[in-house]
Amino acid sequence: MTEDPDTLDETPTDPAASKPRRRLLKLLRRSDAPLDVYELAAATGLHITTVRFHLDVLARAGQITAQKTPRATPGRPRTVYAARTEEASPDGYRPLAALLAANLGPTPRARRRRAEKAGRDWATSLIPATNTANPDETARRIVALFTEMNFDPELADPAPGTAERQIRLRACPYRDVARDHPEVVCAIHLGLLQGALTQLGEPPTTVRLVPFVKPHLCLAYLTPDHAGTDAPRPAPSTSLTGA
Repeated sequence: MTEDPDTLDETPTDPAASKPRRRLLKLLRRSDAPLDVYELAAATGLHITTVRFHLDVLARAGQITAQKTPRATPGRPRTVYAARTEEASPDGYRPLAALLAANLGPTPRARRRRAEKAGRDWATSLIPATNTANPDETARRIVALFTEMNFDPELADPAPGTAERQIRLRACPYRDVARDHPEVVCAIHLGLLQGALTQLGEPPTTVRLVPFVKPHLCLAYLTPDHAGTDAPRPAPSTSLTGA
């Protein structure tokens, strides 16, 4: 049963609080190209009129953009929608963040080292110390943390043989500054991942973060060290690829 747009609140406090709007926003964030209302209706099973209503709410809230594109065949231009992941910052957040990032240390290496430590320290304030001792539960807890931080994470199945877990981060809210200063922003997130593992009591694990494999996608990897053996376990290691 589809929702009747006439019965929906046109001025919601949180535009993304509605389940259909959350589904539409997730589809748009995960798509490599803008989508039109027909594609979104087919993907969600919602009526086209209902999809248009929810898209209008999201657009008015500034969470998505709409633009006209010419058709390959005669006819009116298509309206396609994309998630807005780089919102304007009238409060000067980005220039201030970029200034702080650039002055965190005299060299990229020093900035990265300090940023990783800041990320590890940050984790202690976000995650209570526990002992999950379960890699799957640990990965789910980390995904929950990055969900709260609006990264739109997705957890992939464990890799055969290594039990490596891949977490796809599709909507970094700090992307603009991260592009200019990956040695700071991405290193903070790398430290946050490592700190989260420590707080959750996870056995030593290699953490890798690969920024911008696509314009809107970063990949994090959690690989257990010596999983399933009695070999001595080295201290957890970290790696930031491409920064």
